[in-house]
Parts: sequence; C-alpha cells; structure tokens
Amino acid sequence: MYEVLFNFLSKYMSLSEEEKNEIISLDIFRSVKKGTILLKEGQQSKDSYFVLQGCIRTYYVIDGEEKTTAFYTEMDVLTPHCIITKAPSEYYISCLEDSILTVSNSDMEADANRRFPRFETLCRMLSEERLTLQQIDFDQFRTSSPEQRYLNLIQKRPDLLQRVPQHQLASYLGIKPQSLSRLRARILENSKA
Repeated sequence: MYEVLFNFLSKYMSLSEEEKNEIISLDIFRSVKKGTILLKEGQQSKDSYFVLQGCIRTYYVIDGEEKTTAFYTEMDVLTPHCIITKAPSEYYISCLEDSILTVSNSDMEADANRRFPRFETLCRMLSEERLTLQQIDFDQFRTSSPEQRYLNLIQKRPDLLQRVPQHQLASYLGIKPQSLSRLRARILENSKA
C-alpha cells in the first residue's frame, strides 16, 4: 500500500525516509468494501480521499433518480465540496469496488505541513493539477454531444467500461441506459463499415 503512494508522490518530489515514516505514522490507509457509502447527502465531512486501488463515484439523487457526476479510480483525489463550504453535502460518495484509500482531513494535513513544509507544496501542486484537469473535462463535457462524450470516455478512461454498470455510465454521460445501448450499437456498426 505504502509503496503505491510513494511511487505516485515520487513523480512530484523525492521523499526522505523521515517523510515516508511520517506518512505511514498518519494512519491514513483504509480498506473499504464495495457498496460502502462514504458520504451521504445532508452529512458533514472533513475527509478527503485518495484512491490507491478501486473505484468510487459521486452522485446526486434528484427526484428519486441517481445522477452520476464522476468516477474516481487509481491515483485520483476527491475532496468533497462540503469540506470547503462547511455546509452539509449535496451528494453521495460510494465505493463501486473494494477499494484501498487514503483518508485525511485538514487537521492531519496542517500538522504534516507544519512538520514537513514540502508537503504543503506537494498538496498545492496536486490540487492545481487536479483543478486544471477537472476544468478541461468539464469544458469538453459541456461542449460535446452524447456520442462525443462516449468516444472521449473510450479514449481517456476505457477501464470504466468494464468497471462501472451501464446505467451509471449512462447517467454520467447524461443519457438513458437505452440510449447508451443504441449509441454503442451505432458506433460498433459504423466501425464495421
């Protein structure tokens, strides 16, 4: 578990043995079962998540229907909005697979940053990178058709096609499951032509 995280962090900076031991001492690693709801609508949370292994999703329940907004897989970071807004969550976070996560909160991060100022720089770099990627994804989503969204998903996140139930993929793409089936069939037919 630790090595997966350390290998990821090494892309941004080298860690001393003391820093690695500090991370280990934080007791942030959690094994979470498939189906576990990490956050419910209306709950408050201080926890941020980093996916080492597995898949989690965020979704709203609107008029009794789940509307998937994102999937987080290996090496993705999720900081729920309610941490920043200090308001109850407006959405759910659940595990689609058995997952290994790091779970941290602002108190833990502040303590680690105080002892190792380089962690603050690392967290800022990761946040900036994630924010930029989310903005690019959002812009592409808003300006593309359902077919373009699906083709983009195939290109950028093909693993989700095998890991996520079709009805959740359809919701994420902003279409009904039947429309996704027709879209897949049309794309397959066009690729044979």
